[in-house]
Amino acid sequence: MGNRLVWQDRYNIGVDFIDKEHKKLFSIMNRLLSFIDQEDKSQWVCQEGVKYFKGHALKHFSEEEAYMASIDYIGYETHRRLHDNFRRKTLPALEEELRLTEYSKESVSHFLGVCAGWLIGHTLTEDRAMTGQGQSKWSGLLPDEEQMAMKHTILSLLSDMFQLNARVISECYGGERFGNGIYYRLVYGAGKEEKWEVLLSFEERVIINTIGKIMGGKSSKVNVMIVNATRYAARQFVDRIRNLFPSTEEYEIQEENLLSYEQLQKVFARQQPQFSLLFDTGEGYFAYSAFAPHLIKDKTAVKIDTANAMTEIKKYIGNNEPTNRKKVLVVDDSSVMRQAMKDLLQNEYQVSDAESGLAAIRCITLDKPDLILLDYEMPVCDGKQVLQMIRAEKEFADLPVIFLTGRGDLETVRAVMSLKPAGYLLKNLRPDDIKKTIYDFFAGRK
Repeated sequence: MGNRLVWQDRYNIGVDFIDKEHKKLFSIMNRLLSFIDQEDKSQWVCQEGVKYFKGHALKHFSEEEAYMASIDYIGYETHRRLHDNFRRKTLPALEEELRLTEYSKESVSHFLGVCAGWLIGHTLTEDRAMTGQGQSKWSGLLPDEEQMAMKHTILSLLSDMFQLNARVISECYGGERFGNGIYYRLVYGAGKEEKWEVLLSFEERVIINTIGKIMGGKSSKVNVMIVNATRYAARQFVDRIRNLFPSTEEYEIQEENLLSYEQLQKVFARQQPQFSLLFDTGEGYFAYSAFAPHLIKDKTAVKIDTANAMTEIKKYIGNNEPTNRKKVLVVDDSSVMRQAMKDLLQNEYQVSDAESGLAAIRCITLDKPDLILLDYEMPVCDGKQVLQMIRAEKEFADLPVIFLTGRGDLETVRAVMSLKPAGYLLKNLRPDDIKKTIYDFFAGRK
């Protein structure tokens, strides 16, 4: 990323108030860019600048969404989902990094790199699509269940293979730059036209602090040996993820490349990913992007005509009748964890959620669940206290509770099980293992 963002005519989409706000956002970011190398600029100045940018960005999103609704834009839901992802996940995660590092030069660079890349990419694709000048880049994503499975698998692998406690910053990573990077590309195929293309984007310090340390290196820079080791680790990483898709078992590597950032941008420019996540690993940033349009199943609704009208209407009514699915309540102070569990389980169960012990009691009172998945390590009122409150009420005393915990050490497990819950689940388990545990629980109660 250069020292200045230059406004170009191609960023104009032809809607005056939107173009003006885009220029304003560019101007604010240029102001922040000018702060980075000025030693005399205090943390307070950067803090106020970030706050000013955020305020304008959120105001712009609201105004843009109102405009889309006013013109009945067909891609409104997709566009709003991208806004939601940025304002609810990306911005808060970047702000937290700024706070934790006291607005270090590196964290401010992260903030500006991701925000600038997102703003430019969003303007050139999604905003232009809004005025009929292009097509959304995010219209061909994998189904939500497969997206969630991929996300949990990647988080689990980052923990298992590299001991990284990562979190998702963006579910729509579009090739935005974040510091010095290593960009690795793998292309799989099986003699067919269909291909599976994967891009792994590493901030250099992630590689240095994981692969580099494993190899006993003390260098602050990547070298040939570390990059070569990263290639093989990355291939194992991708192969573990491909296990989610049995249809790709016969695929073999057809091509691998180390890309420049400019080449990475060209990949994103020529095709849309079916899955693309940006993570903060705690040691730097990492992104995983997959391009495999053939994996998208045809979800078009059945066309109704005279011949099939009665059959399809009966099928539709049957699919929309109330079900006897078991009710599961997820209690966790992390909104990310609650949403992840809902996405994972909602096809098989009626899933509700609560962000605290008191909220859980309210939910139980209003609609008694068949199972409670309870975070063991919550602030203020932890899982042990919530379980005690539940058991103190005669009506709820027999409600089964499975503890959710992020730690699997023997001491934690003993502490959890001493409370005699129905079981416990590690949060970093594979999605299929979590689903199987819950399925086995209900099967055992029949």
